Amino acid sequence: MSLKSVLTLRSFSHLLSAVCALAISCAPAPDSSAAEPAVPEAWTPERAVIFGLQNSPDSRIALQRIEAAQAAWNRAEAVLTQPRIDVSAAYAQTDNPMYSFGNILNQGAFSNSIDFNDPGRTDNLNLKAELIYRLYNGGRDQAGVKSAESHYQASQAGLKEIRHQLGFEIIQAYQNIVQATDQLEARRAELEAIDSSLQVARARFEAGDLLRTEVLNFEVQKARTSENLIIAQHRKELAEKIFLNLLGLEHGPATVSPDSDNDQTIPEVQASRPELEKMTAMLDSARADLIRTKGVKRPTLDGFGSYQFDYGWETDGSGDSWMAGVKLNYNLWDGGQGASDITAKEAEIRELEEQLQKLNLAINLDIQEARLNYDQAVERRGVTDKMVEVARESAQLSRERFKQGVILSSDLLDTEVRLTDTLVRQSAARANYRTSVANLRRALGYQQFQPTTEALLENQQ
Repeated sequence: MSLKSVLTLRSFSHLLSAVCALAISCAPAPDSSAAEPAVPEAWTPERAVIFGLQNSPDSRIALQRIEAAQAAWNRAEAVLTQPRIDVSAAYAQTDNPMYSFGNILNQGAFSNSIDFNDPGRTDNLNLKAELIYRLYNGGRDQAGVKSAESHYQASQAGLKEIRHQLGFEIIQAYQNIVQATDQLEARRAELEAIDSSLQVARARFEAGDLLRTEVLNFEVQKARTSENLIIAQHRKELAEKIFLNLLGLEHGPATVSPDSDNDQTIPEVQASRPELEKMTAMLDSARADLIRTKGVKRPTLDGFGSYQFDYGWETDGSGDSWMAGVKLNYNLWDGGQGASDITAKEAEIRELEEQLQKLNLAINLDIQEARLNYDQAVERRGVTDKMVEVARESAQLSRERFKQGVILSSDLLDTEVRLTDTLVRQSAARANYRTSVANLRRALGYQQFQPTTEALLENQQ
């Protein structure tokens, strides 16, 4: 191998190494997984919402969709702004006259003694670097970037939509635990009250002051209350499982703090709903896709340049060469495929426009329904508080009158049942009030316990 060939081969090797090093340096670094949030011993609504938004699989799935959309956006921008550089290396041997003669010419080993019909056996090591850059393609690449950008915005809005819905569902599940706990305590209090009255009834029966039927009435009611207590316990356990599932936990403590300050304010101004942001971004993406589809009818212009080095051990020859130029492509006829694609894209855009209108109507109804539910919850909370106050006083009087023998067991039992019913209604009304506040915040486009959760999630991203 000549000195010139060695130097040329080394120069190409240095070029290849530099290109590979640049590609490695541009590769994204592996993403380290975020630390898992700590599980508290007792939950508050705000702590539960923050934990769920961080730990729920739904949030993590949406984050992966955003990452994929970001990669697609980066790819579209790379196609638009960056050239394509390819490097290749190949080695081959042949005795085909045409290929052998070409190898001889590329290696600079031609001589007048060569038989053109049988130049003999040759080999060739080919090292090649090629650059291709699209100069014009009818705006397709620009439209591709816009489409990818809109798709990325849609994925971000999708994450926001998931988190808003998840935040509301966590509040709802939390309040279900509070309600189930209150109802369980009401059933226990009812059982204790009936058991106490049963003891009084047995004492009066033994004293000959009460019929056996009255005692049996208390025992039957005690059994019914015990059954209701079992059902209430099961509902509480189920509510806790649903709560942990929303937080992305298979097991763990589900102790809640019902006495914590969890009241949220009702926003006066409606914010942008993430569903609308998502649908608008999808519509923008579809319009960009239509522009890209129409660009197929326009010509494309590419610039290219290449450099190659050839060396053959059989001829001990070497040579290098380069080539540069431009290439114009234009499709004159595609059998109507392009027109069909444009028609399909236009129909897709019209469909998305109708879906956007339908979504606006649905959101308007959602807000009105949330406001009505909130107004009803406020009124119910006031009424049930008054009901409990009256029912407790009535129960206390009835117990005293039963001890004195003034009323029958059936009257006392009816009073105890009414008290338990009002306590259950009060618990449901209070939980429904806090849930209706959370639902109205969701309907108006706000996250729960904002801005604490919003600042946390921005730092997480």
